[in-house]
Amino acid sequence: MGRALGILRCCLALALALPPLPAAPRGPALRPRRQPRPGGRSADTACKNRPLDLLFIVDSSRSVRPEEFEKVKLFLSEMIDTLDVGERTTRVAVVNYASTVRVEFPLRTHFDRASLKEAVSRIAPLSAGTMTGLAIRTAMEEVFTEEMGARPATFSIPRVVIVVTDGRPQDQVQGVAASARTAGIEIYAVGVGRADVQSLRMMASEPLDEHVFYVETYGVIEKLTSRFRETFCAESVCALGSHGCQQLCVSDGASHLCDCYEGYTLNPDKRTCSAVDPCAPGRHECEQICVSNNRSYVCDCYEGYTLNPDKTTCSGFFPKPWLTTAMDMCAPGRHDCAQVCLSNDGSYSCGCYEGYTLNPDKKTCSGAITSSLVTAEESCKCEAIAALQDSVTSHEVSEKLQAYQDRQQIV
Repeated sequence: MGRALGILRCCLALALALPPLPAAPRGPALRPRRQPRPGGRSADTACKNRPLDLLFIVDSSRSVRPEEFEKVKLFLSEMIDTLDVGERTTRVAVVNYASTVRVEFPLRTHFDRASLKEAVSRIAPLSAGTMTGLAIRTAMEEVFTEEMGARPATFSIPRVVIVVTDGRPQDQVQGVAASARTAGIEIYAVGVGRADVQSLRMMASEPLDEHVFYVETYGVIEKLTSRFRETFCAESVCALGSHGCQQLCVSDGASHLCDCYEGYTLNPDKRTCSAVDPCAPGRHECEQICVSNNRSYVCDCYEGYTLNPDKTTCSGFFPKPWLTTAMDMCAPGRHDCAQVCLSNDGSYSCGCYEGYTLNPDKKTCSGAITSSLVTAEESCKCEAIAALQDSVTSHEVSEKLQAYQDRQQIV
C-alpha cells in the first residue's frame, strides 16, 4: 500500500512538471480537404447560374506563332474551368480558322470539363489567311443548329460567340456579323497585339464597351478569364447581356424589363426605344408655337406677336399703325367662319348672310330659306354684305394711317 502511494505521488509530480499539451485544432482545420473536380479547379469556381451554348472562334493564321497559339489554348482551358459544363447546363464548341475554317468539336460532343480540355489540347494551328467572316458564317450555319447540339430557341438558352484574333479580316465581317446578331447570337471580340480594333467593333454586339476587349500580347490573355467569368456567372439576365433591350435593362430577379434613356420612350415591342417628340401635346410649355430642336425644343410666336423674356409666352406686337392689318383676325386663313367674319380688336366672331343662321359651333351657318333655289336678289344681298365688309375694313385702315401721318406732321 505504501509503495503504491509513492508511485502515485511520483506520477503526479511528473505530470505537473511537463508542459501542457497543445489544444486540438477546431473549425475548418478538422474538415477533410475538398478534392478538386477533374480538370484542375474546385467546384466553387464554376458558374452555377444561367446555362449557355458557347462557341470559341480562334484565329490560328500564320501571324499567330506556335507558342502564342498554346497561350490561346491555355486561355480556353481556363475559361472551361470557370463554366458549369454539362448537357443541361453550358455546352462548349470550338471553331479554328485561318484561310479555311474547321469545326474542332460541336456543342453536342463534350459534356464535362475533362474531355473538353483534352479536346482543346489536341487543336493544331492551320496556316495563312484570316477569314473571320467565313468563321462567323460557319458558326451560324454549322454550329448553332439543333443537329450539332444547340438547344432550340424555345429553351431561351443564350447563344454566345467569343472571337479571338490578332489580325485584320481578309473578308467582309460587318454584314455577316450583323446577320448573326439578328439571329440572336451574342458576339464578344477579343483582339490581341496587331488586331484591327475597327473590325472588332464591327463584329461585336452592343454595348461595345462590354463586348470588345484588347490585350497587348497572348502572354496576358488569361487576364480576361475573370472578366468573362463575372459576365457569364452573373445572377441576372441583364448582367449576362442576352436581355435584348436596346437601351436599358432592369433586372427583376429571374426576369427583366426594358427601359429607355431620358428623352426616349419604350416602343410597343417592349424592347426598342424611340426618341420622344418634345413638341408633342403636354410635353412643352410654349403658349403658341413649339419648334423641335434635337431632343429639346424652343418656343416661337404667331405673326404679329413677340416672345416674352420667359421664352414661353407671347405678347401682341404693334410697331407701326399701318402694320395692324397683319393682326386682322378676319384676314384669309386666320379664321374658321363659314360665311362672315367680324373683326374685334385682335379677336373675331362669325356671322351669316341674310337668310342663314349661325350654328351652335359658332362657325358654320345653316340655310333658313324655304326655297331650294337662291334668287338673284338674295345673291346680290350676299355680295353686297361681303363688299361692305371689305370696304369698312379698308376704311378703318385708311383712317388709322391718316391719323398717324397727322401726328407725325404735328411733331
